[in-house]
Amino acid sequence: MTDTDTSLATRHVPDGLPTRIQHYIDGEFVDSADGDTFDVLDPVTNETYVQAAAGKKADIDRAVAAARRAFTEGPWPRMLPRERSRVLHRIADIVESRDARLAELESFDSGLPITQALGQARRAAENFRFFADLIVAQADDAYKVPGRQMNYVNRKPIGVAGLITPWNTPFMLESWKLGPALATGNTVVLKPAEFTPLSASLWAGIFEEAGLPQGVFNLVNGLGEDAGDALVKHPDVPLISFTGESRTGQLIFGNAAPFLKGLSMELGGKSPAVVFADADLEAAIDATIFGVFSLNGERCTAGSRILVERAIYDEFVARYAAQADRVVVGYPHDPSTEVGALVHPEHYDKVMSYIEIGKGEARLVAGGGRPDGFDAGNFVRPTVFADVAPDARIFQEEIFGPVVAITPFDSDEEALQLANGVKYGLAAYVWTNDLKRAHNFSQAIEAGMVWLNSNNVRDLRTPFGGVKASGLGHEGGYRSIDFYTDQQAVHITLGPAHNPTFGKAAAHEPNDLDDPDPR
Repeated sequence: MTDTDTSLATRHVPDGLPTRIQHYIDGEFVDSADGDTFDVLDPVTNETYVQAAAGKKADIDRAVAAARRAFTEGPWPRMLPRERSRVLHRIADIVESRDARLAELESFDSGLPITQALGQARRAAENFRFFADLIVAQADDAYKVPGRQMNYVNRKPIGVAGLITPWNTPFMLESWKLGPALATGNTVVLKPAEFTPLSASLWAGIFEEAGLPQGVFNLVNGLGEDAGDALVKHPDVPLISFTGESRTGQLIFGNAAPFLKGLSMELGGKSPAVVFADADLEAAIDATIFGVFSLNGERCTAGSRILVERAIYDEFVARYAAQADRVVVGYPHDPSTEVGALVHPEHYDKVMSYIEIGKGEARLVAGGGRPDGFDAGNFVRPTVFADVAPDARIFQEEIFGPVVAITPFDSDEEALQLANGVKYGLAAYVWTNDLKRAHNFSQAIEAGMVWLNSNNVRDLRTPFGGVKASGLGHEGGYRSIDFYTDQQAVHITLGPAHNPTFGKAAAHEPNDLDDPDPR
């Protein structure tokens, strides 16, 4: 398939698109047990471009059985860390070598600008490379009581990991979970988002080429209420890692509770960017523009609430609105595009509804509707509201699109109250040249991650996760290793066995029950 007659300037269809998307179970591409499918839409036209197998409980059961068999009988959990590391490095090499193709498919399927999709493909390779190195360098704790006792920690893979991933930057976020789950010796069942199954379908070929044993990786497409729900409730899946909406996270928490599953959930966000009067104003504007409009605004860590000190508020709003108006909205495949098409018409309708709500709550200073010349598809102009009250819905609720709310403050105390005055707590950004304020303010913010005078640039060794309604647990670096492994403590007595004696002591003989603990 090539570009349509509407020309390169309007729509690009990649060559070699699949005619259908299937599940991948136990080393084979298969249809759903009941033959059911669902439509996958091109976000530029909202037309169906392929149908994907719609997984249900029967398909999840089959995938979990394959993964469980690979865990109990296969070589993967028993391989040396170095051997698993070599496979993961090969996966990273393959992903890097195909970054242009991956980006093209990701951009077409999700509506992301092609230049940003390319960066996500490269980050996916880096995720695998990072955990390939980390698992070899992993050192576990050991504790000694000289001459009496030795204690050490033995890490073991847990079993079948259920991975449920979102539709924003799907390939990269899948790698974020697949990398540590596989590195630690688990087997997996991946349930990708139904809006964006295209790039996920590439993992099977990549893993086969890299030498991942059969059954270690399994993929079931489908709706969250069908395939996702069955995966969460499956008794042979002890781990669930989920990224998505907070409401869905609450359902997963309740459904996993009867099985006491391990849960890691990165949920919604409504992150503040706090700009003080002494900040580098140009750098703060550039960073906050990028922080909410990159990835089409469909990012959990977006700084979608900008809190600005009153002394610079008017200047900030004027400059911010003017720059937002210059952000290039265009077709995803165009290298000059900075904001592409939102992922799906359902999500487009949600974002547009919030824009209409905002028009009644605050002052619209930029955007507010479709860009000129884009009569079809899910295109939204970067939208900026000023003078947003803290009880406004566009201040309190996650929109997950190219929409930002700007609010003034008069003191550090008020800024902190505004920053913490929502139910979410994923990320925060602070712009100030006052060193004491920077550190004290960041520690007082209720957020899992804080960036000081910086955009969202994250070291893979650091923990990723939120507080309040933004998540449960942390992944990233050694926290991922902790989540995907059991930590077994092994205790060895090096001297005479220290056993209180029951049933042997005569009445006149002392009992060593009261001997001190050798620690």
